[in-house]
Amino acid sequence: MTYIIRPMAKEDIAQVNEIDHEAFPTQWPPPNYYQEIKNKIAHYLVAYDNTRILSGSPHVHEKKTNKASWLFPWRKHALAVEIPPPEYYVVGFAGIWMLADEAHITNLAVRGEYRRRGLGELLLIALIDLADELKARFMTLEVRASNLVAQSLYSKYSFMEMGVRRGYYIDNREDAIIMSTDVLSSYSFKEHIKQLRESLQKKLA
Repeated sequence: MTYIIRPMAKEDIAQVNEIDHEAFPTQWPPPNYYQEIKNKIAHYLVAYDNTRILSGSPHVHEKKTNKASWLFPWRKHALAVEIPPPEYYVVGFAGIWMLADEAHITNLAVRGEYRRRGLGELLLIALIDLADELKARFMTLEVRASNLVAQSLYSKYSFMEMGVRRGYYIDNREDAIIMSTDVLSSYSFKEHIKQLRESLQKKLA
């Protein structure tokens, strides 16, 4: 299986909305990704399966791509990658808002059938690379108190619990755990991400 990660385009939004509704069925109000593309502080990435096309689409020739080629590093060329036809199957997406020197993770979601394959980690590493490229000093996020799987992933990537927003989620008044990284440019953070990146590449090889 081959994953390609690149900036989100309007051609991706229909599939991104499908993933959003699957991953966050109670989210209100739902994000308007057409507006987000125009939002100067918003930066979104999509991951697509380069070996699969949408059902009913005309045949698309598969591009031969190393499944983890973007990892070393992806950011120097990803913004120039040609946007593929909308027939390609989007399997995950993630986004950040740049708020001064803070990169705030807004979303990270993967199609159900593609979970537990390392794709969430791929997207998170891509966001970290993107935040670094955009000169963010650190990264933050909110995660549901009940979402222990997501909290475990973020903790693995050096996000630390900083506090709690009580009743943050309006659908059920669930608390949000606030998490933040250390300074992205710090030696310890960079070395930790480097090790995780290398480990993930071996896993996907």
